[in-house]
This record gives sequence, C-alpha cells and structure tokens, in this order.
Amino acid sequence: MPNKTIYVSDDDLPLYQRAQELVQGNLSAAITTALRRFVEVEEERRAGFKEITVKVGSPPNRKQRFFGELLGEWGRQSKSRVEMYKLFRTRNNKFAVHIERSPDWMWERSTGNGGWFERVTSYLGMGDQTWGHTAGEARLEVVETVDELREKIPPELFEMVKGALENPTVEDLDI
Repeated sequence: MPNKTIYVSDDDLPLYQRAQELVQGNLSAAITTALRRFVEVEEERRAGFKEITVKVGSPPNRKQRFFGELLGEWGRQSKSRVEMYKLFRTRNNKFAVHIERSPDWMWERSTGNGGWFERVTSYLGMGDQTWGHTAGEARLEVVETVDELREKIPPELFEMVKGALENPTVEDLDI
C-alpha cells in the first residue's frame, strides 16, 4: 500500500487528533471517508443538485437525505391542521414527494349557561377551555413516472410544476 504524506498546520492538529480518537486510531480510514463524502457532495452540486434532508415518521423525528432539486411546494390549512407538499426531481430522474402534516388540534370551550359574562370571556379567548392534539407526521414517497406522480400530489401542485416535469434538468446546447 503506498504511503502519502499530509502536512497539517498547527491550528488543524486538534481536529486530526479528535478524528483519530473517534475512529480508534485509524486516521487514514477517517480521511478516506471524509474525502469520499466531499467528492460525492461536490460532484452533485456541480451537476446542479443540492443535498436535501427531510424529516419523516410520526412524529417526524427521523431524517432521510438525497440529492435533488426542488420543483415546487404547495400547502393547505384546515381549522385544525396544516398539510405541506414539496416536490423534488432526484439525481436519478425520479420524483420525490415530501408530505408533512402538522399535529391535528382539537379545541373546546365550555358552553355553560351562555350569560353575557361567559360570552365576553369566550370571545376574548378566556374562560374554561380544553384542547389536545395528535402527533404530526411526515413521509417521503418516490415515484418513477409523471403518471405515478399525478396520483401522489394535489392537482394544484401538479399544474404548477407541469412545465418543469416535461423539460430536462440540463439542456446541452451545441453552439
């Protein structure tokens, strides 16, 4: 195996020492892992993609990461919940849909006898109240075709991004 010498400045020495501690002595493996990750990210960036990290699960506490480009976002709000869609084209020319739903909130105010004082405090948001909510949730769905995508997203979002779906990410010009 060939040897390579790396010169490290005094200011960077603590970083290398900490990396060596974390990999239990095999600094070469740590450097190779870091360089592999750097090259992957830089090549994707130069190809026009960004590293996308989204939260998934119920509640959304896990993360998933991929390379892609954002094509569009669309959301809707009801009385008790917000729903958000983000559509990405991936580096492998697939479509990734991130769907995030906020907690579903429930509110109640006491009805009592409906006297003037109760009506005023209710109007001001004071008085006896109860509330609760479910956990929010998020998921990432990946599809390969535009037809599959149409079934996964609201029609409004599909209409917004229809032009981007039909055009390539990069157009090579012979000029």
